[in-house]
Amino acid sequence: MAGLIDKEAELARLEKEIQRISNDLPRVEGKLNNPAFADKAPAEVIEKEKAKLAEMQSSLTNLQAQREKINAL
Repeated sequence: MAGLIDKEAELARLEKEIQRISNDLPRVEGKLNNPAFADKAPAEVIEKEKAKLAEMQSSLTNLQAQREKINAL
């Protein structure tokens, strides 16, 4: 598989995506932890934000695992 991909380019792409998610994660967490938001927002908006947070955390874990696999090549 090492010869099929450009290892450095793929690592750079993964790193960029990891950084993007890492930067967005605190914003979503902060919104959900903000009592003013939690008290005033409709339940469906809160659920949407919780789903977004879970998706971001899952994506971050997957991207980090991919980075480790590629680094091992």
